[in-house]
Amino acid sequence: MKKFIYLPIVAIAFVLFSSHDMYLKLNNYFLDTFTKSTVELFNGTFDKSENVIDRDRMIDVSILQNGERFHPSEDSWYEKDSITYLDFETKGEGTYVIGLSTRARTIEMDAEAFNDYLKHDGVLDLLEKRAADGTLNTGAVELYSKHVKTIVQVGETLSDDWMTALNYPIEFIPLENPYDIHIGHTLPVQLYANQEPLANQLVYLGYQASSTTHTHDGSTHTHDSDESHEHNDLQQFRTNENGVIELPIDKEGVWYLRTIHLVELADSEYTHESNWATLTFAVGEGHSHEHSEESHDEIPVYYFIVVSVILIALLFFFFRSRNNEN
Repeated sequence: MKKFIYLPIVAIAFVLFSSHDMYLKLNNYFLDTFTKSTVELFNGTFDKSENVIDRDRMIDVSILQNGERFHPSEDSWYEKDSITYLDFETKGEGTYVIGLSTRARTIEMDAEAFNDYLKHDGVLDLLEKRAADGTLNTGAVELYSKHVKTIVQVGETLSDDWMTALNYPIEFIPLENPYDIHIGHTLPVQLYANQEPLANQLVYLGYQASSTTHTHDGSTHTHDSDESHEHNDLQQFRTNENGVIELPIDKEGVWYLRTIHLVELADSEYTHESNWATLTFAVGEGHSHEHSEESHDEIPVYYFIVVSVILIALLFFFFRSRNNEN
């Protein structure tokens, strides 16, 4: 069994060819309070949605804000081209979580199609098991569902909703607030399956440069950049015994996680069951970074002490010399 926890991948072609993933995305992950915002639901790759998602596939749609969980109405959704959109209005400041879980569907594949799917979508452990078991020539009838989340920051005040579980069949939960870190930090994320940590699971991390910059004063600045639509190389991780991966955050922009937990079934009309999970969030300058920069701008207290002592000494010698003259 492989023992690595983190393995950088120069290029992972199979993910780029995948057309199955589902993501919740925003054009700007730093939102103002009490304003209308839109979330995009992509079903395809992170860069392109292949088709819209019907409302009857959505078992749960939730927004967590300041300790409350509410469910947007069906008329909050609309479709355009191949993208499904959710309109919602922010309330008070805080770190919001938006999640969506779909109803299970089935797909039947012959052996070649199933093997290609495992390879292209990064389910490498099962592909290796099929090779070891001598079952590469068998097809599959798979039961699959998708469970996606995004985390956004509203205003400047942080809240604890980012750590709240939606209790989906599979789910990424950060162990630190993504909006309280800055470049150079490592973000730990825990993966759960059926509310239990999922160990030894392959996870893929992607990055996309953002065209929207979040400034210290809470304002946003949008600039044109060819980089904002680039799809950089993904990195491959494997969760440890506690289901945790450590993400090296080395640049500002949008980050996303994806995984497929696919297991074989016995005594079932289906041969396999898979649960797909994604998580998206943005990393800006970060509150911790803001605080450290603010402290750099302040004059340390000992400067005042040193200057005061010098002034007192100068005054002492000045008045002493005046008294000697008299």
